[in-house]
Amino acid sequence: QVQLVESGGGLVQPGGSLRLSCRASRIIFSSYTMGWYRQAPGKQRELVAKITSPENTYYADSVKGRFAISRDNAKNTAYLQMNSLKPEDTAVYYCNAYFGGVFDQDYWGRGAQVTVSS
Repeated sequence: QVQLVESGGGLVQPGGSLRLSCRASRIIFSSYTMGWYRQAPGKQRELVAKITSPENTYYADSVKGRFAISRDNAKNTAYLQMNSLKPEDTAVYYCNAYFGGVFDQDYWGRGAQVTVSS
């Protein structure tokens, strides 16, 4: 019954911007670390960014200075603002929610395609 639904993907030219959104339902959103992962064809899934609070974030070296992760707990939504996009950013982007409690909880969205091409 837990749902993470990504939106905002699409086709953009190099140097352009996109904002991905991830709306969560049936979880206590504020309790979870939210993350964005991506997987390109022929490659393993990799962590792009994660956030627990604005003061506690992580970014992969490949996206530092270009991407920004944020969350709006009142809307149960996480975001990934992607600027200065490069062709190598092309991938399926997945939203993740993680909670290390009595038992670890780990949920995934179905993914959003981002294609950066001229």
